[in-house]
Amino acid sequence: MKMQNLIIPITGCLFFLSQTLSAQQFDLSSSGYFQDRGVEVMAFDDIYPEGHQGGVSLIMHGNRVATNGNIRLEPTPGQWQPVPKQRNRKLDHAANTITAWLSFPDSSRHLTGFNPMIYPDLTLDYVVTVKGEGRSVIVTVDLNRPIPTELIGKVGFNFELFPGALFGKPWIMDGKSGIFPQQPNGPTLAEQANIAHTGNFNPDGQASIDQLIGHGYSPIIADDIIAEPYAVGRRFTVRPDDPYNRFTIESRGAELKLFDGRMNHNNGWFVVRSEVPAGITKGAIQWIITPNVVNDWIYNPVIQISQLGYHPAQPKVAVIELDKRDNRKEIPKLFQITDTGEKEVKAGQASEWGQFLRYNYLKFDFTNIKQEGLYQIKYGNSCSSVFRIAKDIYDRGAWQPVLEYFLPIQMCHMRVNEKYRVWHGCCHLDDARMAPVNFNHIDGYVQGPSTLTAYQSGDIVSGINIGGWHDAGDFDLRIESQAGETYILTLAYEAFNVDYDATSIDQNMRITEIHQPDGKADLLQQIEHGTLSVIGAYRALGRLYRGIICNDLRQYVLLGDAMTMTDNVIGNDDDRWVFTEENPIRELTSAAHLAAASRVLKGFNDTLSIQSLDAAREIYKITDGTSWAKSAKIHAAVELFLTTGEKEYKDYLLSESTYIAENIGRIGWFIGRADKKMNDRSFSQTIHNAMLSLVSQLEELGAETPYGIPYRPHIWGAGWDIQAFGFRHYFLHKAYPDIFGAEYIYNALNFILGCHPGSNTSSFASGIGARSATIGYGLNRADWSYIPGGVVSGTALIRPDFPELLEFPYLWQQVEYVMGGGSSHYMFLVLAAQQLLSDD
Repeated sequence: MKMQNLIIPITGCLFFLSQTLSAQQFDLSSSGYFQDRGVEVMAFDDIYPEGHQGGVSLIMHGNRVATNGNIRLEPTPGQWQPVPKQRNRKLDHAANTITAWLSFPDSSRHLTGFNPMIYPDLTLDYVVTVKGEGRSVIVTVDLNRPIPTELIGKVGFNFELFPGALFGKPWIMDGKSGIFPQQPNGPTLAEQANIAHTGNFNPDGQASIDQLIGHGYSPIIADDIIAEPYAVGRRFTVRPDDPYNRFTIESRGAELKLFDGRMNHNNGWFVVRSEVPAGITKGAIQWIITPNVVNDWIYNPVIQISQLGYHPAQPKVAVIELDKRDNRKEIPKLFQITDTGEKEVKAGQASEWGQFLRYNYLKFDFTNIKQEGLYQIKYGNSCSSVFRIAKDIYDRGAWQPVLEYFLPIQMCHMRVNEKYRVWHGCCHLDDARMAPVNFNHIDGYVQGPSTLTAYQSGDIVSGINIGGWHDAGDFDLRIESQAGETYILTLAYEAFNVDYDATSIDQNMRITEIHQPDGKADLLQQIEHGTLSVIGAYRALGRLYRGIICNDLRQYVLLGDAMTMTDNVIGNDDDRWVFTEENPIRELTSAAHLAAASRVLKGFNDTLSIQSLDAAREIYKITDGTSWAKSAKIHAAVELFLTTGEKEYKDYLLSESTYIAENIGRIGWFIGRADKKMNDRSFSQTIHNAMLSLVSQLEELGAETPYGIPYRPHIWGAGWDIQAFGFRHYFLHKAYPDIFGAEYIYNALNFILGCHPGSNTSSFASGIGARSATIGYGLNRADWSYIPGGVVSGTALIRPDFPELLEFPYLWQQVEYVMGGGSSHYMFLVLAAQQLLSDD
């Protein structure tokens, strides 16, 4: 695939309005951003700058082309560099302005938090005013003080350009022209790093600066070596060749510089930047941004369907997404594709659903079409992908890639082969050393004042270099991803009796061979692999781990073979760290997961089965299950009762019937199986009444979107949450079929497979369906590639109302793979649909 084609093309499938349009003007709309026909300028509505969502953003004719317009402290910052704190935002429709008040530092992130940052010794308040003025938007920055001498040239206004749409495309800076390159090109430029002027804004911060920096290249220092700018000038034009993507930036003061952020961060974007001049406060930055507005452009209708297809007996509804300005009424048509061409088999007026986010929606129901074959839907000039209707739609290449590829490839402490290919070598055999105490690490790992074990900080913890799966591209093993993944696979095995063998897994030799059957059920082998990690750590530590993660940032951002992260030699400085914590919710939830795993491991690995049950019992017994942890304790009691049938757990559940009923939204999905087995009439009636209330809530939420599922987008892609909802709903439906129908299961599955908002209708499941996410944030993301069976996070929200799924490997909030449900929930949904449809 050519990288310059990675953004979803909108301009190639346009139709036009033949009506008189008013004069061009960027007006502040009721949606809270500036708009002139098909071009919008957002300002300080988004709140995720480290994920390239924030500041001033530009959307042109259906594509976000630039973002993060804001003051930054480096020419090309990455996710680890300081971001300002936004204090206020005001819209003034009379003045046609958006004003934001911001400041440095954000002390809540200095050497602390989920991803700690290092702020330089700079205290700065500033105001950014964005004003619509005719065909342009004016950006003005006012400071409360001049920039300190030592930071002159470091503080500037940055505007990030999405690289996936620009490779091989032209730019012009004053009289100089160029082409955006496929790779970052030298020469480099050395500067003094901000680390030389570190501030003291959070005395209680527990992150170690030395540990964060590490040795050699450091991702947290983004300003010591950068690329020389490609151009310097006063007027910069992006894509002068393309009217749909052309925009110009003019600076009234400081020079404009074009940088390539990929020189010091592989996931960087192109950056246009003006440095704040010395001694200037009022109007320190003044930019005029002029996007080209194509007068008669309108968003092309998008037909959203399952890219995999449909079983003849399941509901089949296409969703058609329209520009709010589109008043044309086309007739959707369904064509069957035969060996002699296409023939129309259904046509009819689509039902109007209404507005969701920024679009209007129609729904085209073709459930009555049951004949097997190939089909395509057309609406005006728009076409869906070709899809199948077939009874065997879920029998091959549907859920199987999760088990054949994704889970084996993610296996830690193993070498993973696929015929000629080695996905990664045998890795992390030197796991792990005890984490430092009173330490705020990266990615949410925090060690308190004690190790909570007999081990001291730095001690080698033996017996935990076994089992587990790498989480996404980060390679860490979190308790919720390890135990949680094991649990989902366990419930899938119990519900669907999946006896599928395509992989050889040799725990003694630590070798996995993809597409080399070994006579054992792959699902049981994966359940075993996850349980080995959790129980190995439990037996070694005497408690659950929080997780295992690399000890510095250079390791964390590794792009490549997991085997190269450490040297596999136990007891030196590159070993990963194991963290512990006091977290009753996670501990009791993990007890539920282990109790369930012990059931299916019985007869497959009896020793591990017994160890899992023993650990689950002990955790249940010693962990505080009151207050916020009560739901987790009920979950553990359910799985322990289902595993053992013991009175202790049944009595506890009966005693908490009122609490369960009051919290049925959280507990309902797993209580049903225990309800049937306990066979207590009073308890069952209480739960049944609560379920009636729950179904009403779900129906109300499901009606909020044209996709027939509860879906309230925030920032991250919602695919994983929707899968999890469908997974839970399966158990509600199976336990209480008179109350809960199966429609949410199908709707959730179809959402993942392509029936979701936005112009990119790819299946979130990589390699599954006619069109799928084949650029994912996994271990091979640097190759702009994917892992079959991995399920990406999915369509994200550019606030307040723009759904986006870019084909770009470094946007974790859109295309990341994870463990703990990211792919296994999808697999479960397909198996559920397969089972339910075969029962009809």
